[in-house]
Amino acid sequence: MLKTETPSSQHRELDQYPTEQLVAAFADDQLGAVHAVRAAVPAISRAIDAAVPRIEAGGRLLYAGAGTSGRLGVLDSVELYPTFSWPPERAVAIIAGGAQAMFHAVEGAEDDRASGARDLLALAPGANDVLLALAASGTTPYVLGALEAARGAGALTIGIANNPDAPVAREAECGIVLDTGNEIISGSTRLKAGTSQKIVLNTISSAIMVRLNKVYGNLMVDLKPTNAKLFARTVRLTMHATGADEAAARIALEQCGFHVKVAVVALLKKTTVQQAGDLLDQARGSVRGALAI
Repeated sequence: MLKTETPSSQHRELDQYPTEQLVAAFADDQLGAVHAVRAAVPAISRAIDAAVPRIEAGGRLLYAGAGTSGRLGVLDSVELYPTFSWPPERAVAIIAGGAQAMFHAVEGAEDDRASGARDLLALAPGANDVLLALAASGTTPYVLGALEAARGAGALTIGIANNPDAPVAREAECGIVLDTGNEIISGSTRLKAGTSQKIVLNTISSAIMVRLNKVYGNLMVDLKPTNAKLFARTVRLTMHATGADEAAARIALEQCGFHVKVAVVALLKKTTVQQAGDLLDQARGSVRGALAI
């Protein structure tokens, strides 16, 4: 039996716990997700280093999963635009059962290997694309079909699973095993197995964006402001990075369409926003590089 499906020997009286003890048990069990990710740091690092050159060359981040894993892939893909101004067409997720599966379980969809391959091939994958294939069990046919199709197209494949020696991790070029073991509610991989996958997806996509110069220090200087909160954040980030007052930061941001990178370089280099943009282009989008020119 898969470790993720094996009933836990702990908390056998879970249904009898008072609420505070129940909450504490769930919270404590989630620590297993962090420990599993920490143990997989070497594999995660290798996957990031393999992905960056392809993404730099114009490739896309593709995601494939079913159920909770599929929804986590969709979540990661859609969050990259507001956080890093990453084009939506360069972060595309497929989920077993299609878009409706985000909101309603589509029973049996994950068992269709051919559907996984078709959905992936519909994205016309290429050699610079990177597939993140997610399956807690590591045996999901839909995900294995997508993985096989991606490899056949020459894309880099990163397989993420929660069972040792799982096919999804074993058959990918970069396999990541998050050995979270059994769940506090037996077989419910939406718990710490899902948490570990969320951590890894955050880590991989964020690390790639750092390598693509979308972060200056630890500041997200390439965000896309789409609401009042984010517009206010661009002002705070610019002030923090440059030491400028709010009025100066707003003026610079308004001149460059609230692009924090450009405003930061313009203020620190005491140039126009046009000149700052040119410096950033020369430095391949690196604020540090632009400031050194």
